[in-house]
Amino acid sequence: MKRRTANIKCHAVFLLMNSIQRVREQHTHLSAVGVSLLLTRTLTGDRRDSFTRSLRSSEEDPPVIMCSLWESLEDEMEREAPSTQSEGACIKDKLGFNAEEDAEALKGAMKGFGTKENILVEILTQRSNKQRQLIREAYEKLTGETLIHDLESETRSSMEDVLVALVSTPAEFDCHEVMRAMKGAGSKDSILIDIFASRTNAQIRALNAVYLKETENLLVQDLRKEVSGDFGKALLLLNEAKRDESTSVDRSMARKDANDLHEASEKKWGTDESKFIEILCGRSISQLRQICVEYKKLSDKSLQESIESEMTGELEELLVAIVKCAKSTPAYFAEELHKSMKGGGTDEATLCRIMVSRSEIDMLDIRKSFKEFREYSLLSALDSDLSGDYGECMKTICGGDD
Repeated sequence: MKRRTANIKCHAVFLLMNSIQRVREQHTHLSAVGVSLLLTRTLTGDRRDSFTRSLRSSEEDPPVIMCSLWESLEDEMEREAPSTQSEGACIKDKLGFNAEEDAEALKGAMKGFGTKENILVEILTQRSNKQRQLIREAYEKLTGETLIHDLESETRSSMEDVLVALVSTPAEFDCHEVMRAMKGAGSKDSILIDIFASRTNAQIRALNAVYLKETENLLVQDLRKEVSGDFGKALLLLNEAKRDESTSVDRSMARKDANDLHEASEKKWGTDESKFIEILCGRSISQLRQICVEYKKLSDKSLQESIESEMTGELEELLVAIVKCAKSTPAYFAEELHKSMKGGGTDEATLCRIMVSRSEIDMLDIRKSFKEFREYSLLSALDSDLSGDYGECMKTICGGDD
């Protein structure tokens, strides 16, 4: 009941934020700061079946392997849409949990000369996010400092990033990643794509609420300064958090949408990007899966292949990400994890974002997808790519071998 009440409050705040934005566009002299402070007082705190196992050679190039993976998933589109539930979680509530004892142990690990990072990892990777929030409260009562402040003071670099991410709420972490994406010259579009292509309406509303609380600005305003063109239009539409989230499928509408997309791309000179944005950013996940099925009946190409051949740049990347997430969110993130660890270096920021944000949602499914398209496990990939306490931290979040 408490969670439902909080979600209702968050949704109400989000709708009010959008109303305020419309008013401010007409009356530019009004400030959002006072309203922001008032609003913040109201805030409280995907599983497809296995695709055909035809990917046997690990010597294939990743793009070839992933192409096969998405083609296999294309054949699965008429199955029920994967649900975003905690059955796929690797981090769950710890039995016998005691927030005060954990707070004492964390304080001791950061006291005196040198920080015992292994203790920090052991505690923070084996408690659910809900439990970690209770530890945050107990730690502040115990020490007078916030746990995030002390983690930032006592740890460095990638270890700091992952521990702070673990201690943050999911909405706080998403918010900080979006802020990082918009920091400095140019925006880091891959971060924005990962988040907005994969999050539910409730998650996007919560992100907006935290952004307002921390910056006293509306996220929609700051996004407008950072993104433009059709990519900006699509991102701003996703940020409205109005995607249909029903699980029913209207096959007649799916056929019409598929035909409209086909007419807007392959059957005309040039591409009507607005039609793709309208449909891919607004239809439910179940409906998008059926649209993929219907599109394949009209064309030699899949919907994903059509987007890749008709579009370029950030808009292509965003729309492809949306289609991939509709097919299988775990497979999408398995592919992104592989990308983060291939080549000469590790994209630790992307690795951290995916591992932490999916740890209590679908990490087990991500591990399964990773093993299916690479034929070695995610754990073995982490083990060969990372080392030290940071490596142990990531492997613990991964939750085991496959």
